Amino acid sequence: MKAINEVKITLPSYSANEGFARVAAAGFFAQMDPTVEEIADIKTAVSEAVTNCIVHGYQDRIGMIHIHAQMFEGGLIKIKIKDKGCGIPDIKLAMEPMYTTCQTGERAGLGFAVMESFMDKVRVYSAVGRGTTVVLTKRILSRAENG
Repeated sequence: MKAINEVKITLPSYSANEGFARVAAAGFFAQMDPTVEEIADIKTAVSEAVTNCIVHGYQDRIGMIHIHAQMFEGGLIKIKIKDKGCGIPDIKLAMEPMYTTCQTGERAGLGFAVMESFMDKVRVYSAVGRGTTVVLTKRILSRAENG
């Protein structure tokens, strides 16, 4: 399936860039005339994925985060968020609610659960020492379909 529009953004893993990433994704998908709730869903899921890159992928160093947002016919959107950080040794375990590798107690371990609650589909690909890619998929309904 060929995208009808797409954007790629690469940014360093500074905490301040999480807000930019979420607003950039929301701005890009605004052309599809989504509801306020759909925009909030996109912003929240992107925020969680980018935060995972910053906190877990790169931990105490700065690396690049690659975001590729695409829209397709029928209202389908796909957002790939990729880092080249430490990777996830056990994806299934990492996706369990309340699981976290954070040793400081500052993280609840709900990032993937939050992404899954706001997107139709979440896929995670990772290799230790090579990084992680999160693919978020959602169908944006037209205003007529939303009633």
